[in-house]
Amino acid sequence: MITLYGIGAGFGLPEISPFVTKTEVQLKMAGLAYEKRIAQPSDGPKGQVPFIEADGVRIGDSTFIRGWVERTHGVDFDEGLSPEQRATAWAVERMMENNFAWAMVFERWLDPVNFAKGPARFFAGAPQTARDAVLDEVRANVRAGGMGRHSDLEIVALGVRSLAAVAAILGDRRYLFGDRPCGADATVFAMLAGALTPFFSGELRRRAEGFGTLVAYVDRLMAQFYPDFAWDLEPAKAA
Repeated sequence: MITLYGIGAGFGLPEISPFVTKTEVQLKMAGLAYEKRIAQPSDGPKGQVPFIEADGVRIGDSTFIRGWVERTHGVDFDEGLSPEQRATAWAVERMMENNFAWAMVFERWLDPVNFAKGPARFFAGAPQTARDAVLDEVRANVRAGGMGRHSDLEIVALGVRSLAAVAAILGDRRYLFGDRPCGADATVFAMLAGALTPFFSGELRRRAEGFGTLVAYVDRLMAQFYPDFAWDLEPAKAA
């Protein structure tokens, strides 16, 4: 049995971390039995979630978990894709994880309202006397990242370019490359759902809502992989 460790449901999503969502969807794609447990990122072998435990071994990082699943269980998440499509799928994953995800982080962590209702809760256990200083330091560290050198509008512009690129690749297909999902669909779905959740507000989310094909794509995959989750894009119902 595989044990998947993540943060858990919250922020209007079945799982707070899009990287955990990616791995969970891939486990479902592979038809593998697993149980899910809540963990702190520091519990993992790489100091982050997701991580899995199987056969007495812990594997960290969603990309390396995917590799383990493919090697150990004989799964090819990109079965049927041409070499060019496989290369495109890898490029799309890197774009969404290493660029778009940071634009989403900035909307959650640096917008005061979003931060207070969301990420600030992660630090509820900090001593009250030091809590404000801890929160200020954490947000300063986020801002110090490479993308933090840009203005808020420039960050949104970068995020929108990624959205437009994914929309162009998806076209009018059900999944990124046809009638069956591939490994990159798990990544793209997880990131887009994180951007679209009505729990948060912001310009990136507003712009994401303008890509009708991407909204419909997230709706389809949410119904497919989380059929029991109440996914509702109406802000008034997001509390």
